[in-house]
Amino acid sequence: MKLFLDTADLTQINQGVLWGVSGVTTNPTLVAAEGTGDYQSLVVAICAAVPDEVSAEVTVEGAADIVTQGREIASWHQNVIVKVPCTPDGFEACKQLSGEGIRVNMTLCFSASQALLAALCGAYFISPFIGRLDDLGQDGLGLISEIMDIYHKGSFQTRVLAASIRHPLHVLRVASLGVYAATIPFKVLEQLTKHPLTDIGITRFLADWRSRGVAT
Repeated sequence: MKLFLDTADLTQINQGVLWGVSGVTTNPTLVAAEGTGDYQSLVVAICAAVPDEVSAEVTVEGAADIVTQGREIASWHQNVIVKVPCTPDGFEACKQLSGEGIRVNMTLCFSASQALLAALCGAYFISPFIGRLDDLGQDGLGLISEIMDIYHKGSFQTRVLAASIRHPLHVLRVASLGVYAATIPFKVLEQLTKHPLTDIGITRFLADWRSRGVAT
């Protein structure tokens, strides 16, 4: 499984690459948080920072407008994936864009039926939001498992990009389910790097070494 960062912060992205991150997902909220009015330049800079796919979301509604903007976004860089919501207009736009050879990430997926439609429309990625489902008392990880089963039995090529990851256990569970990638906030990435017993062990080892009077 690959790890992507769900951010538009280049500082976080550059650090994440040093820890094994290979791709990025953005959305209008994350881009707006960076305070830049130049969407294209920011996405191109992110593409230069990571080796794998970068999802950039459309900011319009209506199938025709999504297709038009999707073509533009796809032209920004060879690693850009056009991010489109799982709506009736989104599915229609996905089918059109995919038919033109443009890779689409169908986002805001909350059901297996949406994931099935995304695959039938030729989506490159499906992004199920597991944390938001958990917030409503529903089984986000169960949705991932159901989608993986449908895609396997149907021999679909659409890749599962687990999203709305809230904690390290989410990351490990989706990895065990065989998803292509998980996109995570920087905070969760930091949590993956740490364990209190690691910190205790390092402190103890260094203390023992210094107690011998040997310079570090």
